[in-house]
Amino acid sequence: MRIATWNVNSVRQRTEHLLRYLRDVEPDVLCLQELKCVDDAFPRAEVEALGYNVATHGQKGFNGVAILSRTPLEVEHGLPGDPDDEQARYIEALTPLGDGVIRVASIYLPNGNPPTTDKFAYKLAFMDRLITHAASLLALEEPLVLAGDYNVIPTAQDCADPAAWAGDALFLPETRARFRALLNLGLTDALRAATDDGGLYTFWDYQAGAWQKNKGIRIDHLLLSPSAADRLNSVTIDKQRRGEDKPSDHVPIRIDLI
Repeated sequence: MRIATWNVNSVRQRTEHLLRYLRDVEPDVLCLQELKCVDDAFPRAEVEALGYNVATHGQKGFNGVAILSRTPLEVEHGLPGDPDDEQARYIEALTPLGDGVIRVASIYLPNGNPPTTDKFAYKLAFMDRLITHAASLLALEEPLVLAGDYNVIPTAQDCADPAAWAGDALFLPETRARFRALLNLGLTDALRAATDDGGLYTFWDYQAGAWQKNKGIRIDHLLLSPSAADRLNSVTIDKQRRGEDKPSDHVPIRIDLI
């Protein structure tokens, strides 16, 4: 099974990018973030025409997450723990895997900047809720993939210029500590299970020639439960997508499970 995650940074602006990726890479499951549209505005018909089931959790102009799957989906919308949170940042689904099921979530974690504002407090609270929910999912002992744009740079190895990110919410100690707490539940960072290499990024800013200078960061992650990690065969960052015309500032990252 091939599972990918991609912050498309406006699905309506990048519908052709999305359809091309589905045709070229043929993921069994694709998790999308930052749709920036309501559910009815998602290009459902075009995606379904390629053989995918579509589950969305949209929001006008901001946020928004989706799961596309070649097999049927049993869907839950929203991250538990705060009934007043109206931001569309989490969607979760069960889908068949062999003679069983796999649970996949598409996550768009808050950016949190500036760190001196309520935005950072919201980021940390969201991460705390995610830790609590992930612990409950791991107790089910199913294959589980928590995929998405975490807006977390886990280590200095995951950015081209650590000093430039020292005061950023993506790299602050509180943020990285919560990411480690997620991993310490028993989750595996798929990329780091496959390689210790540096220079592997999933995001390049549109400004200051970041793409041309390879001044990137790794903030898009697939975290795997033990039974999913046991099936891990390969991890691929589809870096070339950043060089397309009018691309997202993120690129897809995908895993193959046996």
